[in-house]
Amino acid sequence: MKIATVVVRTLMGLLFLFASITYLFKLITPPPPTGAMKVFSEGLDASVYLLPTVKIVELLCGVAFVLGRYVPLATVLISPIIVNIVLFHSFLAPEGLPLAAFLVIANAFVAYRHRDAFKPLLRP
Repeated sequence: MKIATVVVRTLMGLLFLFASITYLFKLITPPPPTGAMKVFSEGLDASVYLLPTVKIVELLCGVAFVLGRYVPLATVLISPIIVNIVLFHSFLAPEGLPLAAFLVIANAFVAYRHRDAFKPLLRP
């Protein structure tokens, strides 16, 4: 089970590293959005700070997952971003749902494997 944890954690970390590095360094030019995705994208661009902040959090969590350091903290920090990814793909781009489902399952698996770190947070 330990090997599975390392594999899942590393895959999730590499995915977030790829997504954040390609955005921050403008390595890939995405196709222009259309319809509701265009409105959503324009809203994110208008906020100026939101998408860069999300990508920096993804970068830091990706590094934590790949290195295996501060993994419980990374699972907590990346969870709201994963929720947004799931909702985005549920309502605007359903073709990305398999990847979103992988992220939910992977993060839940990693969090479960580090469940002892969360016990103090769940005490009344």
